[in-house]
Amino acid sequence: MPPRSDEPRRDATTGSRRGSSRGAAGRGGDPRTGEPGVGGISDARAYTPRGRTIRESSEQRAGREERTGQRRNPRASRSGDPFRPALQVLDGGRAATTRAGRRENAPTTRAGVIRTVPARPRPDDDEELPPPRRRPARAPRRPDRPAARRPSRKRPRPPKLAEPRRRLRLGTLLVLAIFATIGIRLVFLQAVNTPAYAGAGVDDRLTRVDLPAPRGAILDRTGAPLARSVEARYVFADPTRVKDRMATARLLSPLLGVPVSELAEKMKRRGDSQFQYLARGVDIPRAKQIEALELAGIGVHRDERREVPGGDLAANLVGFTSQDMVGLEGLEARYDDLLEGVDGKRVYEAGLGDLNAPIPGGYSMTTPAKPGSSLVLTIDRDLQYQVQQVLGRQMAQTRGSVGAAVVMDSRTGEVLAQASHPTYNAAKPEQSQPTDREDAPTSFVVDPGSVHKAITFGAALQEGVITPDTTMPVANSITQGDTVFSDTHRANGRRMSLPGMMAYSSNVGTIEIADKLGRDRLIDYQKRFGLGQPTGVGMPGEASGRLLPAEEWSGSSYGSVPIGHSVDATPLQMAAVYATIANDGTYVQPHLIKEVVDGQGGRRTPAEPPVTRPVLSPANAAALRTILEAVTTVDDATGVAARVPGYRVAGKTGTGWRLVDGVKQPGEVASFIGMAPAEKPRYVVAVFVWSPGGEGGTVAAPAFREMMGFTLRHYRVPPSGGKAPKFEVFPR
Repeated sequence: MPPRSDEPRRDATTGSRRGSSRGAAGRGGDPRTGEPGVGGISDARAYTPRGRTIRESSEQRAGREERTGQRRNPRASRSGDPFRPALQVLDGGRAATTRAGRRENAPTTRAGVIRTVPARPRPDDDEELPPPRRRPARAPRRPDRPAARRPSRKRPRPPKLAEPRRRLRLGTLLVLAIFATIGIRLVFLQAVNTPAYAGAGVDDRLTRVDLPAPRGAILDRTGAPLARSVEARYVFADPTRVKDRMATARLLSPLLGVPVSELAEKMKRRGDSQFQYLARGVDIPRAKQIEALELAGIGVHRDERREVPGGDLAANLVGFTSQDMVGLEGLEARYDDLLEGVDGKRVYEAGLGDLNAPIPGGYSMTTPAKPGSSLVLTIDRDLQYQVQQVLGRQMAQTRGSVGAAVVMDSRTGEVLAQASHPTYNAAKPEQSQPTDREDAPTSFVVDPGSVHKAITFGAALQEGVITPDTTMPVANSITQGDTVFSDTHRANGRRMSLPGMMAYSSNVGTIEIADKLGRDRLIDYQKRFGLGQPTGVGMPGEASGRLLPAEEWSGSSYGSVPIGHSVDATPLQMAAVYATIANDGTYVQPHLIKEVVDGQGGRRTPAEPPVTRPVLSPANAAALRTILEAVTTVDDATGVAARVPGYRVAGKTGTGWRLVDGVKQPGEVASFIGMAPAEKPRYVVAVFVWSPGGEGGTVAAPAFREMMGFTLRHYRVPPSGGKAPKFEVFPR
């Protein structure tokens, strides 16, 4: 290899020297020998990417343009960066190129192959790259010369690189989706579920305190309490925390009034139970003493106790409640919904542990309790007491008997007193028998007997069958069907007046009047007077009684029904019959409720007005009262024992039977129902006494006398101004 020239190199575009002569650089050979020299770095830079020099490429392009007559944009003819010429890769060490850039056949002594590696053109090159060089057409292969088999070299494909843009887009979308999901969830929580989560948080801090509503009171007509609720305490035990049952029971027994053994049994552990009542309705001072003992497992809490100031006063009317203030019997049960209040509550936020106190400014809501309404009865407490005392004393003369007494205001239908015997203490109902707690005036079903004769006489007067002056012969007995009906006071066929028939309670005379009246009209007046249906006085379980339907009448019924047999009625129903007579023939429904007092504002609501209907004309009612007055006026009359000193009394005695489920009971039911003053009646008193031995006749009339006398004095009714009329039993 000849030595490298020391001349400076010539730049490819300016022709300056860069280490070789012009001729050597332009022709690519050795100027001294004329042989193509070995290409150096300078020669390699002089070639284009296709293996031609820049000059050769320009000359070749100029010649092509002259032949075709086309000119190209000189800016587009730039081949590339002149400072980045193509490198010539030599196989065999020498290049075989001509000035024009055409490849000539190499000498047979050299088998060198020239390969060029094009350089990437720069975007600011002024010359356009030359078109690709076409290979000369191959000469047909000679048949006698086998084709040279060129080795096939398959260039390996480079691995496909990931696209960063696609990866970036995918990642961006994924991040945006995550943020969108989080944002939507936050909006949902803040806008939609906020109340629910806030409420759940508040619930954990809320404390609820019940505000019990007191039960309404039951008052008499003057406002005096017959039953009322008072605040109390209940004492309870947690058996799982009680340490010494016997020692605890001994400390509590004198305070609660409960035996030690009973308390110890209640505190006995039973499974996982953590609550057991020890006492209900404990007075507040006594409850404070129990709290002061600080006994393990013993607690005290607010309670309500039903207080009955009178004990047994009107107990059969008022009834009682359970320890949970639920009405069980009497008016307490009948008007339980009205008397029961609506509990309130207080809900507030409080801390936990030692900070268990209302949080200032926290949530707080109070629903006030609504106390129950109070019932104001028509009962007069003082009169009720006296009636009960009288009934009790009179009933003491009989053994195993049942008594009922009713005092009514004939003009208004108000029940002023309603007593039963036996009775009980409503404050301690557990100590009584169920039969002691029945209200006899509304549940005591009897055959009323002769007190029913007032209905027969009244219907006959109203229908014009008889007049107040009617007289008729009365036999000692009469037969109806297969039954003979007789009189106790024998008339022996003499003519008797209507007052005489009533005074001596003539069965025969009454039956004969009923025969003239007729069956259907008698049944009609029984209904008008209120028999056969409950009075609706307000007591639960009131009996309706029963009238014998016309189709069930037998031959004997024409004799039994007019005198008060084969008829089922209650003492209150029969008292309403006589009140109708006393009220000038107008029936007024008996009732016990006067008004209702609102538990919140004290607003008073009168009870519904009673049902009224005319039964008799005032004239016929007055005539009937006069007839009934003979019962207490005529000598040897049946009701002489019912006279009230200073007052004229109209009434009637009766003797009937007691019926239990339609079955006649042994003994008799004696009764007396009367009104006073007879000339202008104000009050009606009814007394019914059933005794197994039949001693009621000696009890009913005297009991009426005492009760009516006290009632007239209690209400300051002046004595009768005139004397009772003179009655002729057997007129001439």
